[in-house]
Amino acid sequence: MDAGADGILAFPPYYPNADDEGLLAYYRAIGDATRLGLFIYSRDWANFSAAMVERLTRIPTLIAWKDGQGDLRRLQTIVNRVGDRLHWIGGAGDDMVPSYYSIGIRTYTSSIATVAPRLSLKLHELAAARREEELLELGHGSVIPFYAIRGCRKGYEVSTMKALRDMAGLSGGPVRPPLVNVREEEKEELRAILNQWQPFLAEHEKDT
Repeated sequence: MDAGADGILAFPPYYPNADDEGLLAYYRAIGDATRLGLFIYSRDWANFSAAMVERLTRIPTLIAWKDGQGDLRRLQTIVNRVGDRLHWIGGAGDDMVPSYYSIGIRTYTSSIATVAPRLSLKLHELAAARREEELLELGHGSVIPFYAIRGCRKGYEVSTMKALRDMAGLSGGPVRPPLVNVREEEKEELRAILNQWQPFLAEHEKDT
């Protein structure tokens, strides 16, 4: 708190085969260590059942759940069981906005926002207003092609954003090992995507 933190985002522990009791102890230890609100990030191998999430809600400081799986059937089951005890955050990508909003989630984390925040806000605006046709059109033209490149290689969720930030005149820079930088031929695809994002860029970025 003294460092200015407003909450704790807890990633999965290093050990991928932990028993539920061990996981409960892991997250409880984080919750007990501070009065800050705890967010659990369900991603990679940490894919919890609805019953396990309900057990985790016994941690008093747990206030939110960030989904990094994109498994809507499982997430819907969890939300149905736990209800408004937690704040639900869609964390699997901007391309998941239509799906997240269809089950009542109204908060999502955005990679695109690091380059074109107005595009992220437009996705929210259209999804919240249930303007499905406009949302799908925007997604097909400006979002899904980007996520297709992101899925080409492991770690590209970082590499592509750094490359796009460089192209937009922002601070990107190279990735650190073991991640790999975007290949030259893929940079051309990213430039085409950035061109699609032009209406949503800040003025200083449009001239780059």
